[in-house]
Amino acid sequence: MKVVEIAFSVYGVTDLQRARRFYEETLGLKPTKTYVKGDLGMVEYDIGAGTLSIGCGAPLFKPAAGGGVVALEVENFEAAVKRLREHGVKLLAEPHETPVCHLVTIADPDGNLLLIHKRKAA
Repeated sequence: MKVVEIAFSVYGVTDLQRARRFYEETLGLKPTKTYVKGDLGMVEYDIGAGTLSIGCGAPLFKPAAGGGVVALEVENFEAAVKRLREHGVKLLAEPHETPVCHLVTIADPDGNLLLIHKRKAA
């Protein structure tokens, strides 16, 4: 078997509408596909060549504190951190710089971890 790309990543959430407000209003993501029936379903957000999904209701869609982490690349790191603070998002650690990037760790309303990330120029 040869894996050629990541089809999508999915985070389980407990409240689809609350999660959508976070991903769409706070993070500014635009849904590209939705499969929603009441409080259950899945929403996909195409980001570059990848897709981040949130899902609620299927047995596999459960929040996993301490589980996987999705890193979202942003155009302007400082503006992204400012937006997070304006929306009252708790920063799990202050923004910091590594030799190759700037990043800050946050969590969605269900505790799923996200890195807000900006690569440095090569």
